[in-house]
Amino acid sequence: MRFERFIATRFLPRRGDGGFSAPLSSVAVAAITLGVVVMLLAVCVLRGFQNSIADKVAGFGSHITVMPFSSNPSYQEAPMAVDSALVQRLQTTPGVRHLQPFATKGGMVKTGGQIHGVILRGMTPDSDTSFFSSSLVEGHFPQLGGTGGGEVSNEVLVSRTLATKLEVSPGNKLRTYFWHEGAPRARAFTISGIYNTDLREMDEVYIVGDLRVVQRLNGWGDSVAGGYELFLDDLGQLDNVAPRILEQLPYDLTMQTLVESRPALFSWLDLLNSNVTLILTIMCIVCAIAIVSALLIIIFEKQATIGILKALGATERSIRRIFLLKGSGIILRGILIGTLIAAALCLVQITWEPLRLDAESYSMTHVPIDLNPWTFLAVDLGTLALCLLALLLPTGYISRISPATTVRNEK
Repeated sequence: MRFERFIATRFLPRRGDGGFSAPLSSVAVAAITLGVVVMLLAVCVLRGFQNSIADKVAGFGSHITVMPFSSNPSYQEAPMAVDSALVQRLQTTPGVRHLQPFATKGGMVKTGGQIHGVILRGMTPDSDTSFFSSSLVEGHFPQLGGTGGGEVSNEVLVSRTLATKLEVSPGNKLRTYFWHEGAPRARAFTISGIYNTDLREMDEVYIVGDLRVVQRLNGWGDSVAGGYELFLDDLGQLDNVAPRILEQLPYDLTMQTLVESRPALFSWLDLLNSNVTLILTIMCIVCAIAIVSALLIIIFEKQATIGILKALGATERSIRRIFLLKGSGIILRGILIGTLIAAALCLVQITWEPLRLDAESYSMTHVPIDLNPWTFLAVDLGTLALCLLALLLPTGYISRISPATTVRNEK
């Protein structure tokens, strides 16, 4: 055992020794524990909230949408031929998880005395339906006919918000009207299921059905769609993958990312980062003040011992290391306890969801948690580094302690 570690474990304060240093060390541990818990929960909740909203928005569209240049925001895409060679190239782009053709068409539904505007989102059997399937609350997902053959399916999926407004349920008919080339087109769908995402802006308008229905309503062929939807392995890769996709597109096609399609929403989500940054800053300051205060009191109480160690030939560097070891022990204990408490609270929320939210205000029914081990590691290491830097301040006082003065004062 090194000299510094031996001294640190022998003469530094323990419970029952008297003085202020022992209880203040416990206070420092508690402060660091509280700071770590607050920081970890803040980051996990923010990341969970951001990921939940982004996943819901992407579920109604995609991370990247490829479409003709002439497309406009009227939910009436310009037709584009499905190019199998381009699809293969885009699908094999690193970071792309799935690609699917899609088309949407705006219209309205009429049930009894209720009329409501809707957007029919056409999908194929090869489409990624995991988002809507996981949001299904009643009935089943529509049977899709797909492209290039097979019967056209008249089944559609509607949201619980829309079903409540129109007073319909699975098995009911849904009479819809679409406008094409200056004339209305009527279509009677059968409601196969009801979904709910709590994203009211989307739930109020989107119904999900067969892509071939949209093709028929627009007068398109089976090999024509409104565009391609690309889903990535991770939304964080968007800035890296998007330029690669754009490079492979022909001159008559363009692309739009999820962030570009919803700039106001993602600007708001980015704004939330500033709140978490403020919380992290305040908690780091609290942790630093707590450990600095504890170590200063310890140094004040052990001035005589420091003087004796200097008289016996101990260098200031060795003495500083003794107190840094003590301070490091306090810091590590606080970080460990805080991490365990934060992880336990996150697991409780993920498992039982005791903290509920108003779905209309927050677009979700419970507080979301992103339990990422890298988040815990980053917060713990950041706290440790900052607190260790803060320890350099009180240990600087050691150089001002004179062996002769301290020994004489003890007498």
